Amino acid sequence: MADIQGSYDDLFSSVPNTLAALLDAGDVGGAVAVFVDGEPVVDVWGGFADADRTIPWERDTITNVFSTTKTMTALCALILADRGDLDLDAPVARYWPEFAAEGKDKVLVRHLLSHTAGLPHWTGPVEEIYDWQAATARLAAEAPLWEPGTAAGYHSLTQGFLVGEVLRRITGRSVGEFLAQEVTGPLGADFHIGLSAEHDHRVARTVPPPFRDEDYTAGAAASDAPPSEGTAIRVRDGNSVAWRRAQIPAASGFGNARSVALIQSALACGGTVRGVRLLSAAGAERAREEQFSGEDRVIGMTQRYGLGFGLFGTTFGWGGWGGSLVMVEPDARMVVAYVTDQMREPGDDTRGLELVMAAYDGLQGLG
Repeated sequence: MADIQGSYDDLFSSVPNTLAALLDAGDVGGAVAVFVDGEPVVDVWGGFADADRTIPWERDTITNVFSTTKTMTALCALILADRGDLDLDAPVARYWPEFAAEGKDKVLVRHLLSHTAGLPHWTGPVEEIYDWQAATARLAAEAPLWEPGTAAGYHSLTQGFLVGEVLRRITGRSVGEFLAQEVTGPLGADFHIGLSAEHDHRVARTVPPPFRDEDYTAGAAASDAPPSEGTAIRVRDGNSVAWRRAQIPAASGFGNARSVALIQSALACGGTVRGVRLLSAAGAERAREEQFSGEDRVIGMTQRYGLGFGLFGTTFGWGGWGGSLVMVEPDARMVVAYVTDQMREPGDDTRGLELVMAAYDGLQGLG
């Protein structure tokens, strides 16, 4: 059995056992954390931080969590809304006047957070996502694909720029700066949007699924069909230095399972974690206010969206390309987070769900 490092409560032993089984099945490396009441009951890791399996995954190894980053950007927006600095019912153009172009004057802030704004596809070159001004100017000039608020389509790359520019207009800070100063700094959480070079040596680069190379793209189907709309993002893009340094608040977050679980414990624990109050209990509860339920036009499946999070029964959270996941269970004040450098094919990836179910097994023991 794979060697698992870290610590865990015996009631939750099925969680590290599940991680070990994933590594035994061929995964390169990963980490999982389960927090209850803002404290870890599981904080474990194992495997390797490189495809050649020469660098062990360490306690402070971090990796790109791709779209799990969206939960961090959403938390920043909820904090601003709770402070009264951001009106979720306001037109986006109130904060970002140029955004009103091409009939977007009726797009509300809550539409950005719930994937209902009608701007789901990034259509510019990959290089432009590393240039904040160029990326946001492109989105401000585009016309929505549907009447905002009437349908949903997953805004895989665009959501972060859209929400992030509203936050920047209000605070004068990028999402990464706001997150560092208002969230990760006070909590002591090792999570970054816009990673500085000093952390590069700790990064576990993303490993494509078996029999794929670094040209493997987000949205690639088993048939190798390219995405039908929008610019394809490749594994090599996510592994680039440009990606690490850029502010891509929908997809370029770097952290470990411990940091993800700690940060999102704010929403599991009524807005306060480890004595740090990030937002009020009512502000935390807003995350799971349903904004849309129905078929997502991009994903092609039924989805329920809250304010920046997917809704799944009593839980909410989201996952990232390649397998990362965070799930928040406020009723149990629990958060489960999983990060990995090993991608699997999307239709064949149940790792996050397996780990969440293992965490629930432990929760039953807590009684």
